[in-house]
Amino acid sequence: MAADPQLLGRAGAHASRGVSADGAAGRNLERVARVINPGGWAVEDERPIATLLGSCVAVCLYDPKLRLAGMNHFLLPGGSRRHVNDDDTVLHGDYAMEVLRNAMFARGASEDRLVAKAFGGGNVVNAIHMAIGTRNAEFARQWLQREGIPLLADDMGGSWSRKVVLDPLTGDAFCRRGAVHQPEAISMANAENAYEKELLKRGAAPTAREKKIELF
Repeated sequence: MAADPQLLGRAGAHASRGVSADGAAGRNLERVARVINPGGWAVEDERPIATLLGSCVAVCLYDPKLRLAGMNHFLLPGGSRRHVNDDDTVLHGDYAMEVLRNAMFARGASEDRLVAKAFGGGNVVNAIHMAIGTRNAEFARQWLQREGIPLLADDMGGSWSRKVVLDPLTGDAFCRRGAVHQPEAISMANAENAYEKELLKRGAAPTAREKKIELF
């Protein structure tokens, strides 16, 4: 989704349509936000949710009637075909999205009211990983389209890290781009690399035990 030049803010703040570029408001929310790490997710009706992204993608789901917001932080594992195949990769992405959606449903969200915003998918790690961010972004768009959940705004791709903060009270999402050489971005890239290695080690697809998880 193309960026709206009128919504570009200061200090690296960036917004596509439907994404706030009010840097001051975003930083205030960030101070009290619940932070999720690679592989994590959260659903909140009051407290903001935040994450730092590189190649990973964060999908934000929102029910405007309940003012209920959810966010995940996931990637599709890469590697050679000796380690992971395309079917396993898609299963992992589906699992990450289903866990978040089911958690929203468990809090009373309606499928008919859900809307989405998506961030990340940057190609920021190294030359070997150049395609992973793009792959993650494409998966997020395709999953939302397949499930009939409107994607109201997104900021994905490019060579930036991103700090994202989601406000459950308004549904606003704040996205700040950062340079990949900054210490925070380097730490994030290391965390995402460790997360990917863990996924490859245990297999890309969710285990039988994980598949049986029921949220209530």
